[in-house]
Amino acid sequence: MRYISTRGSAPALDFEGVLLAGLARDGGLYVPETYPDIAGRLAGWRGLSYQAIAYEMLLPFVGDSLTPATLGDLIDGAYGSFNHAAVCPLVQVGANDFLLELFHGPTLAFKDVAMQLLGRLFNTVLTRRGEQVTVLGATSGDTGSAAIEALRGLPSVKVVMLHPKGRVSEVQRRQMTTVLDDNIHNVAIEGTFDDCQALVKTLFNRLEFRDRARLSAVNSINWARIVAQTVYYVTSALSLGAPDRAVSFSVPTGNFGDIYAGYVAKRMGLPVDRLVVATNRNDILARALNAGDYSTGTVQPTISPSMDIQVSSNFERLLFDLFGRDGAVTAAAMTGFQHSGRLALGGNILDEARRSFDAVAVDEDMTRETMAATLRQTGLVVDPHSAVGLAGAARARGDAAVPMITLATAHPAKFPAAVEAATGISPGLPPRMADLYTRQERYAVLPHDADALEAHISAIIA
Repeated sequence: MRYISTRGSAPALDFEGVLLAGLARDGGLYVPETYPDIAGRLAGWRGLSYQAIAYEMLLPFVGDSLTPATLGDLIDGAYGSFNHAAVCPLVQVGANDFLLELFHGPTLAFKDVAMQLLGRLFNTVLTRRGEQVTVLGATSGDTGSAAIEALRGLPSVKVVMLHPKGRVSEVQRRQMTTVLDDNIHNVAIEGTFDDCQALVKTLFNRLEFRDRARLSAVNSINWARIVAQTVYYVTSALSLGAPDRAVSFSVPTGNFGDIYAGYVAKRMGLPVDRLVVATNRNDILARALNAGDYSTGTVQPTISPSMDIQVSSNFERLLFDLFGRDGAVTAAAMTGFQHSGRLALGGNILDEARRSFDAVAVDEDMTRETMAATLRQTGLVVDPHSAVGLAGAARARGDAAVPMITLATAHPAKFPAAVEAATGISPGLPPRMADLYTRQERYAVLPHDADALEAHISAIIA
């Protein structure tokens, strides 16, 4: 399996190279040269464990970078830490509507599903090579804690994680900043998540510094994150009758990574009817898919802060396919978008995107109403991000005979204030996190300035 850049001029890499590189050297994102076809194998996977299906899904992507036995061991280790035997269980919430609970990992968010495996992949590859890397990432809330939990204490990895100061929940912040291992370095950036994400891209594109610091990435720009997330689309679809019938998914998303994993599963042969992009009022993706208006706006704080994003990095991967996998066209489009903050999608491009995707923007009132209605109708307490997904599913509901699966991306205890305001219930943290609010915190505060961040990281790795 070879991987190519969406911008066409970076060298093709194998899985190990893509894992460690993160972002391509031409500024693009890596995607597989071709997608494996799983359509004819799906029926034979019914009844297999999550771990077994993960092995079957990931093996062709890994290629010769890992032995099959090593891959199997890493998968078993990653998902053995989850608090549910099914890893990602389905819960019925309507006649033909389901929640896919992705928050049973160690940090109570869907990012654990990929990150617990990614951390083990990093450690295995770097130990074998006798190398060290500096993982530089940006988080709107959940990626940071999941990455830190997966990478803490590893001698081969230093972690520098950026979060927007004052724009993540207290639980999200403390899950990052109370990890005091020597290899973990948290930075609060005075700005938005988009500012954090832009700083990461800027430093990756400073090639001399990138090489000196041996930068790597664990954000969803890293292909290994995406492919690990394809698994739960397959396991949930099989549980509801695939491949004999199609299913639909509603995904609360800001950076387009989680729903892009569903698109990859569809490209591989999973029978997916619709993929519903559910955004909050930071609606760049909804505007892009409904009106062809992929343009940045001012990031607006919401009660679903992990989606407070106006530049969706993984959308470039979809654009690459929509542009006929032409790297030069994609590079020109993204360069223009970087300079102007706008990219118009029209004609055949928009029509092709709409063949797979619907998009719904959900405001704050609807998010709160959905949390309250879900509790009233099902007895379930959901977090605001999952509520955005449920609202999107209801508004984009097509054929009632097609199962609709909404991705429940976080445990409600990560957003207690928003949940209590909407439902009257204050969700408690699990016992292992009961002392989170009293743990010591450690983090730096920096301005939105690439030179300041480069100097900070240089001091860390010195």
